[in-house]
Amino acid sequence: MDPVNVLLTGATGFVGKRLARQVDEQGDFKLTCAVRRLDSAVCGNEVVVKELSEETDWCEALAGQTTVVHIAARAHIMKDELPDPLAEYRKVNVEGTLNLARQAAKAGLSRFIYISSIKVNGEQTSLGKPFTAEDVPAPEDPYGVSKLEAETGLHEIASETGMEVVIIRPPLVYGPGVKGNFASMIKLVEKGLPLPLGAIHNKRSLVALDNLVDLIITCIDHPAAANQVFLAGDGQDVSTTELLRGVGRAMGKPARLIPVPAGMLTFGAGLLGKKAVAQRLLGSLQVDISKARNLLGWEPPLSVEDGLRRCFVSENEC
Repeated sequence: MDPVNVLLTGATGFVGKRLARQVDEQGDFKLTCAVRRLDSAVCGNEVVVKELSEETDWCEALAGQTTVVHIAARAHIMKDELPDPLAEYRKVNVEGTLNLARQAAKAGLSRFIYISSIKVNGEQTSLGKPFTAEDVPAPEDPYGVSKLEAETGLHEIASETGMEVVIIRPPLVYGPGVKGNFASMIKLVEKGLPLPLGAIHNKRSLVALDNLVDLIITCIDHPAAANQVFLAGDGQDVSTTELLRGVGRAMGKPARLIPVPAGMLTFGAGLLGKKAVAQRLLGSLQVDISKARNLLGWEPPLSVEDGLRRCFVSENEC
């Protein structure tokens, strides 16, 4: 079997850094990391690519590669104050991605793995009715729209060139070094502040960093992954209440939760203009990972409990 040479973009980010380390430890593939500066070394074999745009020349980075794992993106920004956020997302997430994919196909690469987002499916599910990979996409914000447009363009490139495309849509990713809303939640529990979230009966799918990385690595050379869309997840959905309690157990500090009815919280959030915050805390967002299980024989290696524990272990110890 010919060796699989992998070009990784986004190698210095939260997911990319862990992926680079895991691939290096397993030794199954030869990895090249695209970085903006050589002082950002993460895998010992770097190539400098200063930006991700429709003008970027990927010729040097793609030389000798067989597969691209494309993680680099303009990340989701909660309060984007730009006059036209969609245009900014499109520059990187659509035009930059499709430029890389076209050059990869022209260079003869066999597979392009794209890390998309569950936001392509939508923002919320009805309880017990998870998103599936076959659902009609329904993104609601500029970030999700840009990810869908990139997916659509990649499918067209695959059809025109024969290069295989694999798309993975993760929900919220958590693990050592996590930032954003998840980090804020950890800080609230750590401070021991009483939170009015002790009676929330929603269900939300998350994906531990190591589970997502394991799925990506599985897709690098699995024959059945070709031209498929997969949803990533831990395979174990939790309510906001259960999640907060789990975070408390993982850090050895019980969460102080007050059982306030969800309806009362929703009403209060509406009065305060915080409907979006309430949706994330009180609404459900479930994903069905059965397609990855059935087609790839993939199982998430970590439980939610194990994944939460790893949030409080240094990255060097994982």
